[in-house]
Amino acid sequence: MDMQNNNESHIKTVNPATGQVEKVFPTMSDQQVEELVSRANQAYLTWRHTSFSQRAKLLHDIAGLMRNKKEELARLCAVEMGKRISEGLWEAEICAEIFDYYADNGQELLADKEIDTDGGSAFIAYEPIGVILSIQPWNFPFYQITRSVAPNIMAGNTVVLKHASNVPQCAAMMEQLFDEAGALKGIYTNLFISGSEASELIANPYIKGVTFTGSEPAGSSVAANAGKYVKKSTLELGGSDPLIVMADADLDVAVQMAARGRLSNAGQICVSPKRIIVQDYMLDEFISKAQDIYENIKIGDPLDPATDLGPLVSEKALEGVLKQVDEAVNAGARLVYGGKRMEGAGAYMTPAILTGITPSMAAYSEEIFGPVLCVYPVPGQQAAIKLANDTNYGLGATIVGTDIDEAVKVARDIESGMVYINHVTGIAPELPFGGTKHSGYGREQAEDGIKEFVNHKLIRVSTPEASY
Repeated sequence: MDMQNNNESHIKTVNPATGQVEKVFPTMSDQQVEELVSRANQAYLTWRHTSFSQRAKLLHDIAGLMRNKKEELARLCAVEMGKRISEGLWEAEICAEIFDYYADNGQELLADKEIDTDGGSAFIAYEPIGVILSIQPWNFPFYQITRSVAPNIMAGNTVVLKHASNVPQCAAMMEQLFDEAGALKGIYTNLFISGSEASELIANPYIKGVTFTGSEPAGSSVAANAGKYVKKSTLELGGSDPLIVMADADLDVAVQMAARGRLSNAGQICVSPKRIIVQDYMLDEFISKAQDIYENIKIGDPLDPATDLGPLVSEKALEGVLKQVDEAVNAGARLVYGGKRMEGAGAYMTPAILTGITPSMAAYSEEIFGPVLCVYPVPGQQAAIKLANDTNYGLGATIVGTDIDEAVKVARDIESGMVYINHVTGIAPELPFGGTKHSGYGREQAEDGIKEFVNHKLIRVSTPEASY
């Protein structure tokens, strides 16, 4: 791995609301990275033997710091990737809740599991495995770190992080929080390196596993390297989540859920409702109500609490989303509303409403990572299920309806890792998060998350005579 040839000699914050460079960080040399990974391994050799109560105290202390500094954390999210200040405050709180959850429940989740067996006894012991490499994206700068770091550190592992290159201040802030909480040096380490270097880092013998969230091509590269070196990996690669409006749904509720769901984080959420599937007869009314919402929102400064929609993360991201919209329209889709760049500085666009999307169009199969509401009419429930499953992705899904038993039946037919009924796909510390198909594999959060990177060690006890 030759960092001297790194074309990212610096990592910088570009404020998407202004286009101005806020701060610049130098990338790390090969030697620096090697020393930091070695330090993380040394920390693991100590940390793995600490008590659950010691680990819990550290996590509780970090949760407290995140709550005390939530305004600062939220401001960093706004400056680095355009997140609205209210969303940044929420993100700081959910991160604190995740740290607290594992602090409160980690010991129980990792307790030995007894197994009924003849001729003696047996149990599974859940033991840490070493240094975990976490490679994370920019759209939730603190949450993405937290959901990989909190369970692993509670399990006795240590973590080195390669964060997205456009949120370096958030990455540095998380390490600062660990320092302020008095964590042993090396328990959590931020690495300022490029994505390609992070993938190559998997070869380092101290790295025992890798967790990745990001694009499918990058995830494929990470998985290939992990497989090459026989190391455990988990992947979360995005999605094209359906939201099915059942025939008995309250249309006003469904419209609010879908339309505002696409405004959240400027539509830059893997589990945002990206394909809205409605009954044929609902189409015009649904679109009219959604347009009314979009015509009355405030687009502007993410630091203004009154803002409903901030900028996209970057000029490049904005151009990409606008190109997807234009290509769909050129291929025959109908742009009902918006989908245009706003005048002035910053990566701003009006939210879009698209319909008439067919399987021959790229928009049918691509993930549109921005405030674009794609509405698909279908003749009935079975057609809705078929359309929902007609994608390579399988992360989340939403069903809106009043007959819960029927909604659950539909949920069982959806090919995704998560299905939420009467709520957009969301997050909570106690709920596992992850997908299937090309959305990846493995789970984060809850019991599943803390058991991804531990050794499920079988210990079998037999009497000597039973062995013969």
